[in-house]
Amino acid sequence: MAHRSDTQTVAALETFVGFVGKRLWTERMAFLERGATPTLAGRALLRRHAVERVIERFRRGGGLQREADRHVLHLAVLASQLIGELTIPGRARYAARLREALSGDGVLIGLFHLLATADRQRQHGFEISYDGLDDGAPYDLLLTRDGLEAEIVCDIISAEQGRDLHRYAWIQLVDRVDPDLQVWLAQHPGRYLLKMTLPNGLRTDRDPAEPCVLASLHRRINALLVERRRACHDQAAVLRLDPLVLAAARGEAPDLLGRLRREFGPEAHLAVTAERGSVFVMAARAAREDEIAQAVHRHMAAIAPTRLTGTRPGILAMFLEDLDRADWRLLCERLELEGEARQFLTRPEARSVVAITCTSRRELFAAPSEDGGLRFRNQAHPAAKLPALAAAVLSTV
Repeated sequence: MAHRSDTQTVAALETFVGFVGKRLWTERMAFLERGATPTLAGRALLRRHAVERVIERFRRGGGLQREADRHVLHLAVLASQLIGELTIPGRARYAARLREALSGDGVLIGLFHLLATADRQRQHGFEISYDGLDDGAPYDLLLTRDGLEAEIVCDIISAEQGRDLHRYAWIQLVDRVDPDLQVWLAQHPGRYLLKMTLPNGLRTDRDPAEPCVLASLHRRINALLVERRRACHDQAAVLRLDPLVLAAARGEAPDLLGRLRREFGPEAHLAVTAERGSVFVMAARAAREDEIAQAVHRHMAAIAPTRLTGTRPGILAMFLEDLDRADWRLLCERLELEGEARQFLTRPEARSVVAITCTSRRELFAAPSEDGGLRFRNQAHPAAKLPALAAAVLSTV
């Protein structure tokens, strides 16, 4: 990463914000400030919009809090430089995508994935053109090296598409229940464990009925506690209240959470409420295991035929959102992404795909010289073994 002074970086950020529109940027910052409540949902919102927050903090004279912030700023500078590199139609498309990313439920992470992908390929010696923005091509980037061209599609998929019990739905439920639990614990000191199995899952899709599902589950938990029952169940939920007897119950919360994680497994959703020495743990699972890698497979099969032209080798650069480090590590250790990627590469939809890359936020915010993430080469593709493409397609596992 080339060294830049703080003054140069701030100037680039101001150019970027000016291109976005200062009014839109100010409104977005106000939205994040209002959402920064001391709740799980508030903290999740700030994590989701980490890119915008780093940019704004540095614009206002704040320092870097983590090494990842430096890499965010590096990408933000590239986002600013891209304005001058695009054609007039390209700038119009770029501005439209930025407005969408900074409105409603949008996030900048998708565009920064595009910038990071282009930056890493430049590190590998490729020339890059932004055909998706400049020409309205279905793919995003065109790589060129030694007379050979390849298309890259930069796409984003939420891990929630592979979960029945959505993480943000769980956060909303915990925020609803937590105040009631604190009152209940004050009246009923002790250590408790509420185990929940949700056969139908719990989602935050934009379904008008979904808020009613959260409210209904909240009421059932409260009724279980008020009536001092041990269990209740129906088709939507199985609830069981037991004493918390883990050896770490008297320890600190982080140690307790670690032991709970080992007890219930990596896919369980956990929450701990403490009140004057009392502890109430909620642990929830869906009826079936998460299928995140399978969701990535399905998504690639849907986009490959429409976003690659089929006239050049194609690379699918997949960004997995709504993953924490433990989720990513589990997908890698179990070889789930590798298995699904290699299965996809045998399908007719993958005929023009020469390689797949998979990254998460951790790799996105790594130094551009680090070739983070996973990459899987399609051995059956005619261009798979061409030296000019090797740096972009060689498998990492």
